[in-house]
Amino acid sequence: MFPELGFYGLAGHAADPGVLVDEVQQAERLGLGAVFLSERFNFKDAAVLAGAAAASSSTLGIATAATNHNTRHALITATMATTLHRMSKGRFALGLGRGFDALFDVMGVPRITNAQLRDAIAVQRRLWAGERFDHTGPSGSYPYLFLMDEDIAEDIPVLMVALGPKALTLAGELADAVVLHTFMTDEAVTRSVAAVRAGAEAAGRDPAAVRVWACTAVVPDALPHDVVLKKTVGRLATYLQGYGDLLVRINDWDPAALRRFREDPLVTGFAGAFDAAATPDQLEHLAEKVIPQEWLDCAISGSGVACARQVADSFATGVDSVILHGATPVELAPVLEAYGDVRDPRRMELPANPGRTRR
Repeated sequence: MFPELGFYGLAGHAADPGVLVDEVQQAERLGLGAVFLSERFNFKDAAVLAGAAAASSSTLGIATAATNHNTRHALITATMATTLHRMSKGRFALGLGRGFDALFDVMGVPRITNAQLRDAIAVQRRLWAGERFDHTGPSGSYPYLFLMDEDIAEDIPVLMVALGPKALTLAGELADAVVLHTFMTDEAVTRSVAAVRAGAEAAGRDPAAVRVWACTAVVPDALPHDVVLKKTVGRLATYLQGYGDLLVRINDWDPAALRRFREDPLVTGFAGAFDAAATPDQLEHLAEKVIPQEWLDCAISGSGVACARQVADSFATGVDSVILHGATPVELAPVLEAYGDVRDPRRMELPANPGRTRR
């Protein structure tokens, strides 16, 4: 019913990946249009999860958002994408992102650059087109690349998760769809959409053909208070731990507030991610004394009706679609029920595949 709305499967730190099957089936019943699958190096392998989503659904779009090209051989990534493309009957989009430099350093794999992303995407598209070739470029050197079937001619959308201005412009140049970051102000989302469209136009592409997804934390107030804290305060604090400077810069937030966050004794002495390990009392401390309220206000919260109205209003930023981030389909049920009443009837009917704008 709502192809412009998506959700993240197994949002946050999920120990039982089998829950995804129930989430996907619930999402289809509730009318959500797509599931996005992030990757963690524990119980959340993107390829396995996408396969489970494809096998347990019939209409839902499916995207990795995101996996990284540097953690798999190019041929393995191409095989994953073609398998999911055919298994889902065209509902799959390969989503790529930059990832975390510190993690890649520990893993012993190269950090991802924009030049690598451009090169890696080109390699994937050549493989999906059935080409056989040798390649040397920023993403790697390969004596001979080919998919082992004569009947290869796959049209698979590429989705990029982008945050900074250069990455957004590159996404407009290369990608079929873009996923923006959570906890962005409306002004930052509007600027990001403009950067994507400008990148597409500069590359001679139709700017409207790039599907832009906002990613917004949606936390109905019917949830228990400690869950709300984890999905709002805990999630934002975790982002500030990982790449706070960039998030503050794109939102035009006060850098002094980020310094206060980093210098707070709880933060300096905390081991792990706040959205996984913090207690309610610790999250209350961050909310009341450390993180500015205007930063937390980037999340959508309130009753089901209030959340639905805020989701509908978010399209004024110029995005094509919205990911309702951080909540399960069941938790989103009252929002979706109300959204049907406030949805703009003129909204363009989008295809199931989250990487496409046209059927």
